[in-house]
Amino acid sequence: MPVLHNRINQTELKQQLMQETFKRITISFYKYFNVENPQEFRDNLYKQLYELKVFGRIYIAEEGINAQISVPEFNFELLKNTLYAIEPLNGLRLNIAVDDDGKSFWVLKIKVRNKIVADGITDSSFTINEKGKYVNAQQLNEMVKDNNTIVIDMRNHYEYEVGHFKNAIEIPSDTFREQLPMAVEMMKGNEEKNIIMYCTGGIRCEKASAYMLHNGFKNVFHLEGGIINYANQIKEQALESEFVGKNFVFDERLGERITEDIIAHCHQCGKPYDVHTNCKNEGCHLLFIQCNECAVKYDGCCSIECKETIHLPIEKQKEIRKGKVNGQNIFNKSKLRLRPKLNEILKIENKILP
Repeated sequence: MPVLHNRINQTELKQQLMQETFKRITISFYKYFNVENPQEFRDNLYKQLYELKVFGRIYIAEEGINAQISVPEFNFELLKNTLYAIEPLNGLRLNIAVDDDGKSFWVLKIKVRNKIVADGITDSSFTINEKGKYVNAQQLNEMVKDNNTIVIDMRNHYEYEVGHFKNAIEIPSDTFREQLPMAVEMMKGNEEKNIIMYCTGGIRCEKASAYMLHNGFKNVFHLEGGIINYANQIKEQALESEFVGKNFVFDERLGERITEDIIAHCHQCGKPYDVHTNCKNEGCHLLFIQCNECAVKYDGCCSIECKETIHLPIEKQKEIRKGKVNGQNIFNKSKLRLRPKLNEILKIENKILP
């Protein structure tokens, strides 16, 4: 019987991944359903997925499951059978990565949490069961032609920055828990309009659609399977993409190319660029966009200060970062910028609104 936690160091695990000779498939999935005993559910699932050589990050809570994983191609059908054997997961939609080299994860981590998506909702009358209607790629493409339709991006600023749907409204916030009440406030006066919400794989916009309905909005929709499923559908059905740029993903790839459009810029020189990286200074580790030229100029760091720091003796580096929280957030636009009035945001970012 396998252990229920990884006991090999990260460096060795990465090396083992790179030495694999078989192909892996990156998959994401989620499901809101009642989990009576999350810890027991977690332990049983770990044993099964461990045997299938699954890597990735999975969260279990009383409200359901949220997973981003990779599986050897030869075990894909076994994975489906394993998941579908769990009654609430039977027929579960598995989002296959769009732009994938199979090197997205190198270890299996399954954690029990209070919620699979931290939402900050304290209203006991709220329920995820009363959610918006699904729309697929073709339906979304048709609905966005209607001036009565508003498209809302329920992702973070750094996700929106590299790719989003045309005319989609960004909720200028750093966390999903902040975005929910902000979305309600920003949409006041539009209770009768068609509101389509979207996110990476569907988990955030599904809960957001339920929250909007809970707050009195009538015609709320959410993109089934999120951007990942949308990208696969437009490819399969030869549809025009209403999404432009890259889809940010939370694994080693940090992004999937959906269209060739580059809508973001290097945070250091302003050159059109949309590849994220983490600052090489372990005391910073900031996520930001850096072009190849700036990567050379700053040695992969976000600033001159961090560049100087990484060339200091290791003990000195440890002393400098002692007691500090990683991430300077110097490129965090949602915190830096002065937010205009909410009605001005609507008029500027979504011209279909009055």
